[in-house]
Amino acid sequence: MRVHLVRHGQVENPNNILYGRQPGWYLSSLGKEMAAGVADWSKALDLGALHVSPLERAQETASPISKAHDLSITTDDRLIEAANVFEGKPFGVGDGVLKHPASWRHLYNPFKPSWGEPYVDQINRMLGAAFTARDAAKAAGKSDAICVSHQLPIWIVRSAIEGRPMLHDPRKRQCSLCSVTTIHFDDDGMITDLTYQEPVKHLLPAKK
Repeated sequence: MRVHLVRHGQVENPNNILYGRQPGWYLSSLGKEMAAGVADWSKALDLGALHVSPLERAQETASPISKAHDLSITTDDRLIEAANVFEGKPFGVGDGVLKHPASWRHLYNPFKPSWGEPYVDQINRMLGAAFTARDAAKAAGKSDAICVSHQLPIWIVRSAIEGRPMLHDPRKRQCSLCSVTTIHFDDDGMITDLTYQEPVKHLLPAKK
């Protein structure tokens, strides 16, 4: 059994807002192209479950996959983006909300983290969602499930599986747009491996 954690495609966000869990953020035209590309990649899978974050950008990313497999989308709130006190504001190091001293009071504990949803909570809900998707695919007689989610929760659960510290540099996360982080299970349901790939690497914007 395999559960593929797919990050959503590029969002239309010209002002570099940290959108977090806010509703109303949709894929850009490039993001829709990315979603079509990951749907093409998925055609080789023995797909039996498609579980998706409730946020629009994730639902839009999942739509071409759903059509490619004639498989309905199951919305799972556990796959949602991590909560963050800075959402809705321009965000960056040296600019945006972090340049204001009033924001610094949220930065006292990067290990939790103090500015958002605890890492342990992200791990628990993401693993729970992955196990549910795996079991749904197995019940359908299939070997693959897809969960469409968001960069930070995917990276955090990967770090937990691979035994890395939760504290990290966000710029160094290996979780690009429409990337696929795959959790592999043995016949007893135990995690045996984790792999990563970028099916739409050719569409990714150049790093600045």
